[in-house]
Amino acid sequence: MSYYAIISGLVFLAAIFGYINVRFFKLPTTIGLMLITLLYTLGVLGLGYFDDTLLKAEAELIRQIDFETVLMDYMLSFLLFAGALHTNFQELKKHRWPIIAFATIGVVSSTFLIGTATFYLLQLFGVQISYIYCLLFGAIISPTDPIAVLGILKKANAPKNLEIKIVGESLFNDGVGVVLFLTLIAIASSTGPAIEPLDIVKLFGLEVFGGLLLGALIGWVTFRLLKSIDDFSIEVIITLAAVMMGTVAAQKLHLSAPLAMVMAGLFVGNDRARDTAMSETTELYVDKFWELLDILLNAILFVLIGMEMLILTYEFHYIIAGLLAIPIVLLCRYVSLWLPVKVFEKKLEFAPRTNAIMTWGGLRGGISIALALSLSEEMNREMFLVMTYIVVVFSILVQGLTIEGLIKRVLSKKS
Repeated sequence: MSYYAIISGLVFLAAIFGYINVRFFKLPTTIGLMLITLLYTLGVLGLGYFDDTLLKAEAELIRQIDFETVLMDYMLSFLLFAGALHTNFQELKKHRWPIIAFATIGVVSSTFLIGTATFYLLQLFGVQISYIYCLLFGAIISPTDPIAVLGILKKANAPKNLEIKIVGESLFNDGVGVVLFLTLIAIASSTGPAIEPLDIVKLFGLEVFGGLLLGALIGWVTFRLLKSIDDFSIEVIITLAAVMMGTVAAQKLHLSAPLAMVMAGLFVGNDRARDTAMSETTELYVDKFWELLDILLNAILFVLIGMEMLILTYEFHYIIAGLLAIPIVLLCRYVSLWLPVKVFEKKLEFAPRTNAIMTWGGLRGGISIALALSLSEEMNREMFLVMTYIVVVFSILVQGLTIEGLIKRVLSKKS
């Protein structure tokens, strides 16, 4: 099947499922598309017991799509730039230290807590597994997904000082999480001399800080180009080119493309850049273009996530381990956020029960599934993929549907 036919089919399904959601379900786009796609996929699986023609056709379609490559190499940069472009830079700057702590200390500690707990959990099922592979699962599931978080928090009416922490953390911690995952997978895959701790620090530092510096450079160059002309159509194209070529440059230099695009989006989208480099017309068109692209890619992404269920390996102990991983992941996230919250809550205005809300509002999404898909077979890929999928589905459908209610209850108790 041609790439054009595959893309056309995905856009068609996203349009149909999106229409059904808006017309009947009226859920946030992320949740609605995920739910409808899952129901559709379950229907296809059920129909497969009587006639498996459609099941085989759709499973083959999904197998032709390299989810990891599509998301990590193509879609993620656009989605992160769009998310950062519409994030309040001044508020983000005000809360920068807790956000940095959440995105670094929080992700690293969560990775080791989840990895350790998972290692002992799997021992209960008689699964003999290397500890480093469990740490990989911790790195896969620790970062919250900005794509899922941004879409749902818009309708959750969270206090701004809390929303900026969750959004800011999710924009940065997925980049940190991806770098941590790549570092761990390099260790797990190493067959030569043992990797020294200093080598790990260098790799981590180069990816993270190099990505941030590259993003700042891309953002500055884009800002200067936008400031020198006044033509909304060309200026929109410049922002698009910045993301596309910036991603290529980051990949060639072995830097973190996600972090680079977050930094570039924040640079271009901050109030100073908007006031001095964009006319009102340009600002309107830039915002609307990236908002539309964000919605379209989100729709395709969550249709893909739902349809990935067609190619999972359903072993009973995989499913049980995935269900048990849900409370483990939530508890470990709560513990990993405890220290940063305690350190900064007196210095900055924190909403009541910030830790609990950030734990429940820390949604997982496509990034976790893409990382799980990149595992090799000897790393227990099929088991960790099922476990990741179960955590992601619970996160989006259960946590996503109830986070607004949790926020309202906490605020009502305060008042």
